[in-house]
Amino acid sequence: MFNSLSDRLTATFKNLRGKGRLTEADVDATVREIRRALLDADVAVPVVREFTGQVRERALGSEVSGALNPSQQIVKIVNEELVEILGGETRRIRMAKTGPTVIMLAGLQGAGKTTLAGKLAKWMKAQGHSPILVACDLQRPNAVTQLQVVGQRAGVPVFAPHPGATSELAHPAGDPVAVARSGVEEARQKLHDVVIVDTAGRLGVDADMMEQARQIRRAIVPNEVLFVIDSMIGQDAVNTATAFDEGVNFTGIVLSKLDGDARGGAALSVSSVTGKPVMFASTGESLDDFELFHPDRMASRILDMGDVLSLIEQAEKSWDKDEAARMAKKFADQEDFTLDDFLAQMQQIRKMGSMKKMLMMMPGAQNIRQQLEQFDEREIDRVEAIVRSMTPHERVAPKIINGSRRARIARGSGVHVSEVNGLLERFAQAQKMMKKMAQGGGMPGMPGMPGMGAGGARKGGKNAPKKKARSGNPAKAAQELREAEARRAGASKAVPTGAAFGQQSGDFDPSQLNLPKGFDKFMGGK
Repeated sequence: MFNSLSDRLTATFKNLRGKGRLTEADVDATVREIRRALLDADVAVPVVREFTGQVRERALGSEVSGALNPSQQIVKIVNEELVEILGGETRRIRMAKTGPTVIMLAGLQGAGKTTLAGKLAKWMKAQGHSPILVACDLQRPNAVTQLQVVGQRAGVPVFAPHPGATSELAHPAGDPVAVARSGVEEARQKLHDVVIVDTAGRLGVDADMMEQARQIRRAIVPNEVLFVIDSMIGQDAVNTATAFDEGVNFTGIVLSKLDGDARGGAALSVSSVTGKPVMFASTGESLDDFELFHPDRMASRILDMGDVLSLIEQAEKSWDKDEAARMAKKFADQEDFTLDDFLAQMQQIRKMGSMKKMLMMMPGAQNIRQQLEQFDEREIDRVEAIVRSMTPHERVAPKIINGSRRARIARGSGVHVSEVNGLLERFAQAQKMMKKMAQGGGMPGMPGMPGMGAGGARKGGKNAPKKKARSGNPAKAAQELREAEARRAGASKAVPTGAAFGQQSGDFDPSQLNLPKGFDKFMGGK
């Protein structure tokens, strides 16, 4: 959603690179571009004015003028201000000390409240809670049925004593306030610790809707009132949020449809205007596309610095620990990496969700966004089909796969022979890399890595220093051995105990470390 804003901000910061000192004109030009980027993203004008004012004030202050790298300091300031307008810190649901925790959902019709109720219930269930859904939207046709379907998919019970309206002209059966009150009582009796109340919405803010929401709030006294807002609503988000805040006094915000292609100004405006935190974000159509909102991580995504923490959490949640232990044992025993292992790793990656979403969490992903958008998610299915078309022996020993076997595998998996060839080439590269890692060879050319010799040469590699051949004369060989031991003893005596890099700290010369050109000057060398 923030692709356009991210591109504009990244391009703005590129203009600052390489400048040792920023003038007031540089700061004004940068702030002007940031203002344009935010306005283009549909951020509310008061929020833009306050944001750019804070950035300009801090950028002209001592924290930038005295910084070693002023351009990076500007990025740091923008990042901190973005975090601030997104809510400042992660806010979790306040659980009730006694009895069930009651969560009421409010928002306009079409914002995605009913689907989000199922997502929140499934998320709470994964946290170890026992939620129940209460169907209080009796006005919208088939809203109760929709909630029942969503609850069934989430594996959560639904309290729905009345079917609600079945058409636009039908009069709703039942009182939403009474249903909400009965739903909370049902949760108490059946020992559910979380109650999620789905209320009615309208196509616009009106007095009747607000009065009904107020009555439900008074009847059930919720621990949290979550305002669900469509992230693609644009500039009208602020007016809608303000009206709901005055009407029901919500405690938190949920952003739905955050995976859309709109400009996303609502996410940057609502929290700042209402002073209420964004608590959750809905990022797709699946019930699993729901996550806790972290302002600092969202700011990092907007500035194209990635969201590695969310990626790690997603991997930990979906990764099979037994499979990871099996692969670790294979590495320890230095066993060959087979196509079965390759397939198992691909399946583990697929469990994590959309490859595009995961790759977009990596730092610098905006630079390859076009390639990521063209990535076909079905590629993993094709890889699985190719591997499953092989015999068990072919998966263990892929070198036996000749031309006729490749043609048979291609026919069995419904792909071209060239795709089979490409997979086998990629697997051969992966197998070599895994073998080096298992042997502790590390990465070639990187000093200090396991399996590295002096000067970054790999042990036994092409650049490793050649050993002098020992003489065939036994007396001469013994003499050479004694001389070598004497040299080693002298070298160990020459290295003082506790000295950094084998030298006294006062005699340290960075030029001896074979670092990149100019790094010795940065370290204080001559």
